Amino acid sequence: MLDANLIRTNPEKVKQGIAAKNADPSLVDKFLEIDKEWRDSTKKFDDLRSEQKKLGKDDKAKASKIKTQVKVIEEKLSELEKLREEVLLQIPNLPSASAPIGKGEQDNKVIKEVGNKPDIKNPKDYFTLAQELDIIDTERAAKVSGSRFGYLKGGAAMLEFALINLAMKTLAKEGFIPVIPPVLISEKSMRGMGYMERGGDEIYYLPKDNLYLVGTSEQSIGPMHQGEVLNNLPKKYVAFSTCFRREAGSYGKDTKGILRVHQFNKMEMFVICEPQKSEEMHKYLLSMEEKLMQALKLPYRIIDTCTGDLGDPAAAKYDIEVWMPGQNGGKGEYRETHATSNTTDFQARRLNIKYKNPEGKSEFVHMLNGTAFSERPILAILENYQTEKGTIAVPEVLQDYLGFKEISK
Repeated sequence: MLDANLIRTNPEKVKQGIAAKNADPSLVDKFLEIDKEWRDSTKKFDDLRSEQKKLGKDDKAKASKIKTQVKVIEEKLSELEKLREEVLLQIPNLPSASAPIGKGEQDNKVIKEVGNKPDIKNPKDYFTLAQELDIIDTERAAKVSGSRFGYLKGGAAMLEFALINLAMKTLAKEGFIPVIPPVLISEKSMRGMGYMERGGDEIYYLPKDNLYLVGTSEQSIGPMHQGEVLNNLPKKYVAFSTCFRREAGSYGKDTKGILRVHQFNKMEMFVICEPQKSEEMHKYLLSMEEKLMQALKLPYRIIDTCTGDLGDPAAAKYDIEVWMPGQNGGKGEYRETHATSNTTDFQARRLNIKYKNPEGKSEFVHMLNGTAFSERPILAILENYQTEKGTIAVPEVLQDYLGFKEISK
């Protein structure tokens, strides 16, 4: 959440910032109205308690009257605190000054393109290739689970394990601590990560247990340190987990294949650092994503995400989109494989995660996340490494993990 003092002292800046993220600026006025009433009531409560302590034993009538007033204000304060927090939680993080201004995806900025697009005559899309090789099966998955599920089999499944090994080996050398986290988390933890106020319809919820399935392991790694004061920053984690998303807003999009599914595996980088180092750390996470993509020799481009396309927690976000020659009827197009976000202190405030600065004062940390690998690079490998004979050449960097150089029938 945002710092309440920032909203009080610079409401116009906050309004402009959240409006740039397509959020309702009137939330600021609503918060300030409730906040003022809450502060006035808090002062009145404190004054009455102070007066109550000064009363002598003979002032029973007055003491009784004040006691009643204290109880009434106490109940009002409790209600105001709930309303105040409810509105505060709805206000998204402010975009970074460096984020491009824009309304949506169409306004995102391409920073650079890397790598050479393969020259493939009549390229096939990954799903056609996968069906011919019998390595992705959505038909049987639909029988078992319904739409937007798939089985990875044979070479596709082995590619996933190879990517996991490559990422673990690469990131462990960089000091990332490997973690396999829980995928079911409490309401407090999920709300603390800032995805429930807008985007809550994407989250799977188990009412009987009051638990939520994570859509990315970021959502279980962040809350791991809730309520703590940390030392020895930065903390760098790389987590592997299965992820679950309803894909509620994607009706009709990518219904064929497994580009957009309800369940997938992903490796996520997560960093906790001092505020003054988060911008530098954001670029570092992007460099790690690029290192992994360059190891696979896949052509890609980097996107600087505009304000209107940022999620609630993110102040700034970079995407990596990989070139997939078989998409768009064989004309090819870029598809997202990675994202890295700087959420500044937005999530840390919600989770109450702090560190001691050099002066010994407790401050909120900054938190960042970035994709190492999801399953989408597998699909990009199928399209970019397809051969004329219908097989898939295995990227050289993965061959030692797999023990073979080609995926065939």
